[in-house]
Amino acid sequence: MMKFVVVEDEKNVQEQIRELLRKISVQTEIDIEIEYFSKYNEKLQKEIDNTLYRKIYIMDIELDGGLSGMEIAEKIRENDWDSEIIFVTTHDQYFDKVHRQILEVFDFIEKFQDMENRLERDIRLILDKKADKKMLKINGNHVDVDIYMRNILYILRDKEERKSIIYTDTDDVTFKVSNSLVDLLEKLDSRFVQTHKSCIANKTRMIERNYAKGYFILDTGKQVDYISRKYRKGIDAE
Repeated sequence: MMKFVVVEDEKNVQEQIRELLRKISVQTEIDIEIEYFSKYNEKLQKEIDNTLYRKIYIMDIELDGGLSGMEIAEKIRENDWDSEIIFVTTHDQYFDKVHRQILEVFDFIEKFQDMENRLERDIRLILDKKADKKMLKINGNHVDVDIYMRNILYILRDKEERKSIIYTDTDDVTFKVSNSLVDLLEKLDSRFVQTHKSCIANKTRMIERNYAKGYFILDTGKQVDYISRKYRKGIDAE
């Protein structure tokens, strides 16, 4: 069973979503349960607080009265990082205002730009995919880090600051932690390997390795000049 929570104050859009979910339920033979809300209220908060099972939230951003969709998303992410959030909105400019790293929003869909087809595609992707929800959690004196491992590209050790800098796939978002590379490798899963005495990298995000010239290229297009033949055996291991 998959639980959907729809937060939408336009009745016609609510009905479009209802019909789409009915169709998907019939075609996939997945038992779907749906709760509808037109605004934030006590009942919705109880639904948010219930984290016993994973949900798919489909929400408008601008809601009449009370909290906005983004404010509701912040409440969801206070204790639920497994459920998916899809925003359906008439204002695509909100896309740039939401920090994907914080809210982990699956998609933004404009109501009047092929909404039903895009929403159906997203829902099917979510229902079909095997969720990668592994997280790196660090609680330090000056910084707390809770980040999906899939979003980590590489980690560099800064000798002068005596900090490890975690680089993510969100532009300009990094985290500085006191943990050594050895300590971080113990916390990370097998997709992370040491590529250099000062670097750990997510090898699933690498698209090219050049040991002769000492660099690797990530799927973001970024070149990182921290790879050494010394670590080649571990990097190339399946």
